[in-house]
Amino acid sequence: MSLKVVGAGVGRTGTNSLKLALEELLGQPCHHMFEIFTDPAQIPLWTDAIEGKAVDWSTMPGDFGAVVDWPAASFWPELSEANPDALVLLSVRDPESWYRSASNTIFQTFDHAPPEMRQWLDSVRYLLRKRFSDQFDDPTVMMDAFERHNDAVRDAFTPERLLEWTPTDGWEPICERLGLDVPDHPFPKTNDTNQWRASVGMPALP
Repeated sequence: MSLKVVGAGVGRTGTNSLKLALEELLGQPCHHMFEIFTDPAQIPLWTDAIEGKAVDWSTMPGDFGAVVDWPAASFWPELSEANPDALVLLSVRDPESWYRSASNTIFQTFDHAPPEMRQWLDSVRYLLRKRFSDQFDDPTVMMDAFERHNDAVRDAFTPERLLEWTPTDGWEPICERLGLDVPDHPFPKTNDTNQWRASVGMPALP
């Protein structure tokens, strides 16, 4: 299945909300890191990609109409080249709020992973080290990596191919670019910091 949307924005930029919205708009599943946690059979293929082995990007990640979040967001060059008609959607937010959110959620995954997922998360950390940064305790380094990633995506595509989007933009820009009607209900808003923490058994933050 060819991808209709390649999400190039990294985790904690509204990617879970985007996943739900794109699934509604496209009528097809949207790949997110959550898919790997619920279907570990995907891990070997993504691990091959992370390790630089040959993968067929025209069939990655399988039966999905769109991708968002890591690990796909780190492979935006390969996925966009393999799907030349796909819209590249760069989800962004203020770097400081992104770092604060990521520090309170996904960066802690690596120290709180269930035993059966530790090997996979070691691979994810290696991916971040190669293509982003894994210096989670250094705000400056991580925010620089965030902005460098976003700038690389912006520089790679013409405005006709790229949509830069923030969660407050809602349905309209996405629907306009995909040529679809705007739903008559609010854009999904899911997986905030405390929802994420609750999903992995961590205490809520005040």
